[in-house]
Parts: sequence; structure tokens; C-alpha cells
Amino acid sequence: MIMSAPFPTVASVLNRAIERRVFPGAVVEVGRAGGALATIVRGAQTYASDASAVALDTVYDLASLTKVLATTALMVGEVDRGRLRLNDRVRHWIPSWTGDERQPVTIQDLLEHCSGLPAHRPYWEQRRGRASFELAICEEPLACQPRTQAIYSDPGFILLGFAIEHAASQALDQQFDAWRSRELGPSVEVGFRPASAWLERIAPTEDTPHGEERRGEVHDENCAALDGVAGHAGLFGTAAAVGACARWWLASPARPLFARKSNTPGSSRALGWDTMLPTSSCGTRLSPSAIGHTGFTGTSLWIDPEQDLYVVFLSNRVHPTRAGEGIQEARRALHDAVVHDLAVAG
Repeated sequence: MIMSAPFPTVASVLNRAIERRVFPGAVVEVGRAGGALATIVRGAQTYASDASAVALDTVYDLASLTKVLATTALMVGEVDRGRLRLNDRVRHWIPSWTGDERQPVTIQDLLEHCSGLPAHRPYWEQRRGRASFELAICEEPLACQPRTQAIYSDPGFILLGFAIEHAASQALDQQFDAWRSRELGPSVEVGFRPASAWLERIAPTEDTPHGEERRGEVHDENCAALDGVAGHAGLFGTAAAVGACARWWLASPARPLFARKSNTPGSSRALGWDTMLPTSSCGTRLSPSAIGHTGFTGTSLWIDPEQDLYVVFLSNRVHPTRAGEGIQEARRALHDAVVHDLAVAG
């Protein structure tokens, strides 16, 4: 059910952020396991005076939400069918993963960001295609010994996506499309390499180096060099679609396993997901059992099973440039506002 009036405090948070040019517009969906409670829409796709207003069906580049909505969700299926196991050594699925220091690393380590791989590398500057990226990551010097600390790692999730492709002998986008159709329904609007029919509904991300508007092309450069499909980025979708994914996770028997906090020292990570901390992007009012993830383009999803609550937040804060500030403050205020407005509404 979509409520006729937006949550007032949430709307105020969004309005202030738009006024401060944190992002030109945003869509927030608040829901429970049984469905959406409200969708709050504010602003426009860009800062141009003639820009299209943001709507319920505006499509956003979901960025690193791909890690949980696609890659981690597909891992649930792999674990259920026993084809790919959490304790599998990475070398079993990635033959180029060689070197003594790498041998203990498991699929679980990739999911928990404790493989020792670095946070980010600009492979796109010199590499194109899956085989080239896979070799580059496997040759990457480890930033630390495996399982000694958590380093949020794009290369680790790129490699995890390759492992899933090798296990299934099928491209990641094809696997995700099949999963989405089976688990969420074929009409749910989320996927890699968005269709041209979506183009006018897609909120632009960062302008190209030539000053041209980037609309419908993935913002992440490494993902772009992988033809728009990767384990760490690439999904586009609507708030309603991300909400459908959130309800799937709330209902999934695998959620407790995948929400279990890592044993890595100092880590807040679970399997794919992050967990609630006082400093998290979800603010201070979600329960300790909450799990969530953010996306660089200005997106986030937090799920709180204890409160039977999820919050989808989609924006294009990287438009027209990634140099803007204020997204972390806006995210925290937004989630606190959601809980406040729910409490007031009773």
C-alpha cells in the first residue's frame, strides 16, 4: 500500500538535502515484510530548470547495492543447492588465484571483505574484459593477511562474481534475470544494462569527462570495462524493485546466516551485508540486528528484521559530479526520520 501523504519528517530531510544540493532528487520506500507502507518522492532528475521531476518509477544506478541485491542473493541459491560453498577455497573456482599467502582464502572471505584484497584499483585504465580483470585481481598484492582485518573491497566482489559465473557456466546478468523473474516476478524493474525503453526514466549520474550527461550507462568505471555487468556494481532499478528485494531478504530462511557478523577482528561485516553500528549510514534508531548496504551513487538499503522494517533510499548524489558533500549526514537523518514518523503515526 502507498500512503497518500508522505512521512513529514522524512520529506523535510529530503527537502533540506535538495536545497543544499546534496542531490537533485530522491525516492524513499518504507516497508515491512507484508509490503510497502509509503513512498516519498522529492526533487528532479537533474538541477536543470526544465528537468523531469522524480517519480515513483524513476530508475537509479544502484552502484554497490549490486553486491547484496545480485551477487549475495545469487550466493544464497548457490549455497542452497550445494554447488558453491562458503568454505570453498577461491582457488577451486579461480585457477589464477595462486601464491602461498592466497591459498587459505575462501568464498566466505570474499563475502566478508576479509580476503586481504585492497579496497579499489583502477583496472579500467589498462584492462578490458573478464579474463583480463580476473588475472589482474589474482596478481594484485594483498593489502593485509587474510582474515586479519576487513577491507571493503570492490576487487573481492568482482572476483566473487567471476566465481559464480564459473560455477554456473552462465553470465552473471543472465543468472540474475532468472533469479529476479523466479523470486520477485518478471515485471520487477531491476537489472544490469538497462533497456532503452527505460532511458527517459533513468536519473543521470556523473557527467562524462567531456561534459556530456551520463544516463543509463553504469557510473563505475571498472564495471563499465566489464560491459556493465560485475559482482560489485552494475544494477539499475526503481525503489519499488529494491523494496521487493528487501522483502525477499526479510522472508528468506538464509537471512540469519548471511546477517551473522564476521569473526574478523574489528569488522562490522556479515556475508555481503554490513551490520548496524552507531556510526552507520542508517542512523541511530534501527536495532542491532539490522543489516544494510550503501551505493556510491547515493543509494542505500537497510533491513531491520527486529522492527519488521526496511528503508530504500535512491538518489543520484554524484550528479553532475562526485565531489558533492553531505550524503552521509542525509542518510543518517533520513533513517532516524523514518523511525520517528512511524512512532508518531503509531
